[in-house]
Amino acid sequence: MKSLLLLSGIGVLSLLAEIFNFKKRLFPIVILSLLAVIAAAIKDWDTNIHYYNEMMVFDNFAISFTVLISVVSILWFFMSRDYFTNETNITDHTSLVIFCLVGTLCMVSYNNMVMLFLGIEILSLSLYVLAGSKKNDLRSNEAAIKYFLMGSFATGFLLFGIALIYGTTGSFHLHKITQFIQSYVENLPLMFTAGVLMILVGLSFKIAAVPFHFWAPDVYQGSPLSITAFMSTVVKTAAFAAFFRLFATSFAQINSSWSDSLGIICAITLLVGNISAAYQTSVKRLLAFSSIAHAGYMLIALLSLSKIAASSILFYASAYSVASIASFTVLYSILRTKEDAIESFNGMNKRNPFLAFVMTLALLSLAGIPPLAGFFAKYYIFTAAVEAHYTWLVLIAIVASLIGIYYYFKLIIAMYFKQDKSTQAIEVSFTHQLILVITFILMLVLGIAPGWLIQLI
Repeated sequence: MKSLLLLSGIGVLSLLAEIFNFKKRLFPIVILSLLAVIAAAIKDWDTNIHYYNEMMVFDNFAISFTVLISVVSILWFFMSRDYFTNETNITDHTSLVIFCLVGTLCMVSYNNMVMLFLGIEILSLSLYVLAGSKKNDLRSNEAAIKYFLMGSFATGFLLFGIALIYGTTGSFHLHKITQFIQSYVENLPLMFTAGVLMILVGLSFKIAAVPFHFWAPDVYQGSPLSITAFMSTVVKTAAFAAFFRLFATSFAQINSSWSDSLGIICAITLLVGNISAAYQTSVKRLLAFSSIAHAGYMLIALLSLSKIAASSILFYASAYSVASIASFTVLYSILRTKEDAIESFNGMNKRNPFLAFVMTLALLSLAGIPPLAGFFAKYYIFTAAVEAHYTWLVLIAIVASLIGIYYYFKLIIAMYFKQDKSTQAIEVSFTHQLILVITFILMLVLGIAPGWLIQLI
C-alpha cells in the first residue's frame, strides 16, 4: 500500500514541477521513488494486509508484480530519457506515466471489482494521451483516437459484465463473489455467466488477444517508440496480473463456463499473432504482432489453473519484458538515422557488433531458444498446460513458436548476413549501453537460474 501511496504522491508532485521550477530534477526524483516503491513492496512480503474495507490486498502475488513493474519501469525510464527532454512536456509526460503506474498497481492488488475498474481507467486514460503525445505526427494522432475508441468499447464490455455480476451477487468484493459461486455452483443464474463472459471480452481487449486485437498493431506503430515499449511491457504485465487474479481465484470454480471460450481465443491468438508477424516488413509492427502472440502464451498459463500458474505468468512476463526492453532499446538507436524497416538492420554486426549481439540474444529469448529466459518461460507454461490436460493447446503453441523462430531469424540474418551501403558505425549512448548490459545479464540469469523466480509465489 505504501508503494501505491508513494507513486500517487510522485504523480501529483510531477504536476507541480513546472510551477515550483524543479522539472530538471524530476527524472532522478522519479527513479529514486521507484527504488523506494520496490523497497516498500519487499518490506510488505508475507504480510497479506487488506486495505480500504478489503478493497485492496497486498499479498505476495501483488508484491511480486509490483516489484516487476517497478524494475521494468526503471529500465524503461532510462531507455526513454530522450522522451522527457523537451522542456515543454517534461512534467506532463512524467506525470502521465506515473499515473499509468498507479493504475497498474491497482490492477495487481485489487480485491474488489470497483478497484479493478478504477485501475484500468487510470491506466487507460493516461495511455490515450501518451499514445498521441507526438502531436505533429498524424499517425500518433490516429493511434490515440483509435486507442481511445477501441478502449472505450472494451471498457463498456467490462463495466457491463461487472454490473451483471453485482446484480446477481450484490457485491463487488471478490471473496463474496467466490462465496456466491460456492453456494450456487450447480445452479448459477444465466446473468452471472453472461457477466463473466463480458468481463472476459473486456480484459481480452486490454491484453490485445485475438479477435479483439485490431487496435494493437496500428496503435503500437503510430505511438512514440517509448510509449510502444511501455505498452508492450509494463501495461501487458499489469493486464495479465489483473486477468489472473479474477479468473484464477473467484471464477476458478466455474472454469467450465469460460475455459472453452478462452482456449479458442488463446489458440487463434497464438496462430494469428505469429503468422501476421511473419508477414511484416516494419520492425515496430513485427514486435506489435509478436506482443499479441506472447499474450497467447501467457493465456495458456491462465487456463491451466495449476499450482505454478501464477509463478509461470510472473516468470513469462519478466522474461518477455526484459527481452522487449532490450529489443526496443536497439530499435531506438536504429530509428535515429533510419526507418523501422527490417532492411535497416542489414549489416548491423559490422556497424556495431555489441548492438547486434544483444539484439540477437533478445530475439532468441523471445523465440524461446535455450538457455535464455524465454525458453524456460515457455517450458513452465507448457508443463503446467500438459498437467491440466491442455496438450492440444501446447501442440498449437509449439507450431506457433516455430513460426516465431522464422520471423525472429529474419532480423538476425539481416544483421549478420546482409550488406548495407552505409559503413558508418551506429552510435549508442552510455545510458542505452548500460541498459543493454543489464538486460543481457538478466536474460542469462533468468535462463541459467530460473528456480528462484518460479518458486516465488
